[in-house]
Amino acid sequence: MELNIEQINLLQQGHAAMQKQVFEKLFSTMFRVCQRYIVRTDEAEDCVMKGFLKAFKQMDQFQYQGVNSFTFWLKRIMVTESLMALRKQHNFHMVAVEQIPDVEFDDVYLQQIDAAYLYDAILTLPSGYRTVFNLFVIEGYTHQEIAKQLGISESTSKTQLAKAKQKLQQLLTQQQYGYGNTR
Repeated sequence: MELNIEQINLLQQGHAAMQKQVFEKLFSTMFRVCQRYIVRTDEAEDCVMKGFLKAFKQMDQFQYQGVNSFTFWLKRIMVTESLMALRKQHNFHMVAVEQIPDVEFDDVYLQQIDAAYLYDAILTLPSGYRTVFNLFVIEGYTHQEIAKQLGISESTSKTQLAKAKQKLQQLLTQQQYGYGNTR
């Protein structure tokens, strides 16, 4: 949903009908953002609800920078809410750096796969792998930013990413995906 400056002004004034419209239009998109981190549907829905409430309460902090700026701002709030929920669960299952074998993984491999299948495969990753993978690959955070967000070392972030890629490669290979194959 692309919002113009007039719609943003209504949101900043606490206009309930505009809040409802934005919520209804963006709920499914923001749910998918949260579910990349929080696999359980009810917990992901809770993150979305908390994220929308936080966004609507903090509209005075939002600065309009174009039609998509609100959606990007809201997405960051959803990611933050998801990470806060994960931290509360202490559910990262991080592995030590010395436990990781060297794994060759070509990122082009991911581009050859059906998006829905890849999404489902990512959801099966252990929480720590999935979180770092999403933050790095999908959201574009650096390892330094991920380490700060999650309270881990940069090397642990790098390890989690490598392990996530290794696990995804195993999952996709088991499903007969291979270089040049689309299943």
